Amino acid sequence: MTLEPTKNKKDYDHQRLDKVIHARIRFAALAYLLSETEASFVDIRDSIRVTDGNLSIHLRKLEAAGYVECIKSFESRKPLSNYRVTEKGREAFARYLSNMEKFCDDMPGLQAETA
Repeated sequence: MTLEPTKNKKDYDHQRLDKVIHARIRFAALAYLLSETEASFVDIRDSIRVTDGNLSIHLRKLEAAGYVECIKSFESRKPLSNYRVTEKGREAFARYLSNMEKFCDDMPGLQAETA
């Protein structure tokens, strides 16, 4: 098996896609956070329509990768967790989108047929 794309062939190497971002919930959470300066756990959960357990697992993976940071505080003795995207996360998301565009460039199979 050759690791280089054949001459005149497009590169569809799956390794170019960031596996941290590629999961649906992590992608949605990052996309939402990039549309906000900072968001609470509850806001993220409600916006991307996911359960508490699923979201907490995926946010921890994004944190471990350095893509988001969690800001913990208290309001009336109630713990609050707010999240925001780090610079590393912004760069990773931009790179991910760029690579997705490269995968999708020049796909005649997606273009509507004209009659």
